[in-house]
Amino acid sequence: EMVEVLTLVWLTLALSLAAAFRLYQSIPGRRAEKCAASRTSTRKISTMVVLGSGGHTAEMFRLLRGLDASIYQPRAYVIANTDSHSKHKSLEFEGQMKDGSYNIITIPRSREVGQSYLSSVFTTLYAFSYAFFAVFRFRPHLLICNGPGTCLPVCVAAVILRFFAIRKTQIMYVESICRVEDLSLSARLLYLFISRLLVQWPELVAKYPKAEYFGLLSH
Repeated sequence: EMVEVLTLVWLTLALSLAAAFRLYQSIPGRRAEKCAASRTSTRKISTMVVLGSGGHTAEMFRLLRGLDASIYQPRAYVIANTDSHSKHKSLEFEGQMKDGSYNIITIPRSREVGQSYLSSVFTTLYAFSYAFFAVFRFRPHLLICNGPGTCLPVCVAAVILRFFAIRKTQIMYVESICRVEDLSLSARLLYLFISRLLVQWPELVAKYPKAEYFGLLSH
C-alpha cells in the first residue's frame, strides 16, 4: 500500500509540475508577441472585441476607428445579453466598414452594477461557460478588450486555448482613460496573461513593467 501511495504522490507531483510548466509557457513574452504580430500583418487576422456598457463601448469604438478591415477579419463582438446599447453600436460601426464579415456574440453578464463580489463569483462562472464555447468556436488570433467585467471570462477562455495549444490568441488590453494611477481590477487579474497592455497615462508605465504608453488612444 505504501508503494501505491508513493506512486500516486509522485504521479500527482509530476502532473502538477507539467501543468505549471505549460502554464508558464502560455504566459506571453512581450518581445515574442510583437514579432508574432508583425509576421501575421500580411494575412487576415480573426479579431474578437469585447464590449462593455456605456463608456467602455464608446472608448472601444474610438480605438477601432483606424482598424484595417481588410486585415482584421472576420470580426466578432462579444457583449452581455442585456447590453442593447453595445449591440446597436456594433451594427452602426460595421455599417461603415467596407470589408470583412462579422458577427455579434452574446453571453450572460459576469457582474451587474451593485452586485456583491461573492455572488459575482457564481455569475462569472456561468458566463464563462458561454464565453468558452464562443472563443473555442471563433478561435481568434487577436482579442481586444478595455476592461469591462465581460472581458474576464472571455480572456480566461483564450488563455485556456493557449494552454492547450489550440490557438495562441494574443490578448491586447487597452486600459481605460480613467485609469491614471492604478490599473483596473480586470487588468490586474489578467496581467500575467496579457500580450500587450496599452495605457493612456505615463504614470502607469513606471508602476507596471508590461505597460506601454502611446498617449491618449481613445480621446
